[in-house]
Amino acid sequence: MRHPDTRSLRETMKGHMPQDDEGRLTDQQEQLPMPPVQVVRGNGETLSLPEREVTPFSALLENRCSRRSYDGSSLTLEELASLLWAAQGIRGFRKDGATLRTAPSAGARHPLELYAFVNAVEGLEPGLYHYLALENKLEPLGSCPNQADCLTGALCGQVFAGRAPVCLVWTAVPYRTEWRYDDKTRKYALLDAGHSCENVYLACEELKLGCCAIAAYDQMCLDELLGLPFGPSDAKEVEFAVYACAVGRPK
Repeated sequence: MRHPDTRSLRETMKGHMPQDDEGRLTDQQEQLPMPPVQVVRGNGETLSLPEREVTPFSALLENRCSRRSYDGSSLTLEELASLLWAAQGIRGFRKDGATLRTAPSAGARHPLELYAFVNAVEGLEPGLYHYLALENKLEPLGSCPNQADCLTGALCGQVFAGRAPVCLVWTAVPYRTEWRYDDKTRKYALLDAGHSCENVYLACEELKLGCCAIAAYDQMCLDELLGLPFGPSDAKEVEFAVYACAVGRPK
């Protein structure tokens, strides 16, 4: 049985809305002290851990960071393919037909769809593309005039992201997870997006690319660019943006 307030639960998953934060200041803007970066629970006693082993994977973690400056060169189609597979690629199937992917998902429900706003990828026309994970193919969805500027506006003025060679956007189809978890979906689906984006970060490190995750976006504008209807909906097929990530070749 679906939660009686499904609509409002879905709304809490969305990003910036026009009425958000009107007239409110954060504690940082109020110049209040920053909270501690760690909680200590014990009485001061600690145990030392062994020195970690340096491996190729640990090097990826060591070097992982957000990079917002790109050299303007195009990505290759092979690089884009690697990023898309890292984010949402399918490794196999369960007996019930659920997919097993490169990123974990609560109950293997995988409520995310992945899109790529392409500005500069060798062999691809600029425009919007949808990653079809089942086929490991791209679905062209057309382009809009001044795509980079429109995307910059939808991402709250972040020029580096709007003009990046590629900007990935994750959307959520909540009912895929609601089907099993009902009102827990608003938590699980957003955790899934984090898992998927971290895979992109690690893939970028391996490919010598730079990326930067983006949670600041105008919901109405970004959904419109994706060709998705904006507004609350009780429909099972409702889909809306939840996350983005700019990718380019770092300077």
